[in-house]
Amino acid sequence: MDKKYIIDTAENKKFLEENVEALLSFGHKFPSPKGSSYYLSDDGTPWIDKNRETWITSRMAHVYSIGTLLGHTGSEELVDAAIRGLSDELKDKKNGGWYAGLTKDDKILPDKQCYAHAFVILASTSALLAGREGAKELLNEALKVYDEKFWNEEEGLSCDTWNTEFTVLDDYRGVNANMHTVEAFLAVADAIGDEKYRVRAGRIVDHVIEWAKANDYRIPEHFTSDWKFDLEKNKEKPDDPFKPYGATPGHGIEWARLITQWATSTYGTDGEKAKPYIETACKLFERAISDAWNADGAPGIVYTTDWAGKPVVHDRMHWTLAEAINSSAVLYRVTKNPLYAQNYSEFLKYLDEVVLDHSCGSWYHQMDENNKVMTTVWPGKSDIYHALQSMLIPYKPVDVSIAKACK
Repeated sequence: MDKKYIIDTAENKKFLEENVEALLSFGHKFPSPKGSSYYLSDDGTPWIDKNRETWITSRMAHVYSIGTLLGHTGSEELVDAAIRGLSDELKDKKNGGWYAGLTKDDKILPDKQCYAHAFVILASTSALLAGREGAKELLNEALKVYDEKFWNEEEGLSCDTWNTEFTVLDDYRGVNANMHTVEAFLAVADAIGDEKYRVRAGRIVDHVIEWAKANDYRIPEHFTSDWKFDLEKNKEKPDDPFKPYGATPGHGIEWARLITQWATSTYGTDGEKAKPYIETACKLFERAISDAWNADGAPGIVYTTDWAGKPVVHDRMHWTLAEAINSSAVLYRVTKNPLYAQNYSEFLKYLDEVVLDHSCGSWYHQMDENNKVMTTVWPGKSDIYHALQSMLIPYKPVDVSIAKACK
């Protein structure tokens, strides 16, 4: 195995550092004139005919806040552009909160998404750590809206989608939005020291662990309004980008890292109370890798499986690989199990040989079961959030959110 794929070698550190710089350079052209993020094409030029969405804008504010903390040239102006977009054109000044996005003709995309609002929180915490103007005000408002409209204190979970006016709540409940809520809440606790949000993150974590255990560590994604499993949702549209049918191994992998972060930040990296959570994180990771990695005769992590672990959508999404790199490194740090270091090396080798676009930059966002580029779900290269984090997390403390760890 080439040393550049082996964790804790000088060659590996250099490989990741070079990719951090390349990714940050790739995304420079994202801001529209008023700050909302253009969707990026294969070579990083703006795709101006696509919608400019709040979740992508928030991710770009987050990554260039990290870029600012790392000293990447030009990052400050890019953060400020995205914060301007979130503070103005993407913000619903009449009804509160943030639109899902805007069309190319500046028409409003309907609904208020928990997913997008969680990313506004993440973006503003990172921008605050980077010392950017307007970040504190944005964070305060984002938390206020989220606490009032999305968080359910009695349930210890968040709802998913309102109509634009915040008058009608959709019956759908989902784990994806709650997963990114955990990420955002941990970032808030780390950035401003409000431990209420770490406690809330733990309540979500406990629910997810209970559901995972009930399904052989394949996490149910979709629920009814009273949080009953909806295991057959979207069976007719299994490759939905946000609500796919069945289990999503990439989310099992991502939860493994977030559960570890929550447990170690709450109980300490060597704490006995953290141990059962870390054990569960390992089981989630191992279940996902067993079901999805090299599952169909070719390298890569399949997008979805059924509830017995059989692949349904064989496409490989770039974000699943990014999270596999993150979680294998984090689990290696907390357990010292060499199997996770071996996984990490295999994932990086696959990244370098298959998923990295050595010609145009960034990572291919969707590939088929033969590792040929596809564009049915994720054409182009929308943003650099997952990829950038995976080039940083392996060498940062496991118990701290990534922007705070870069400060």
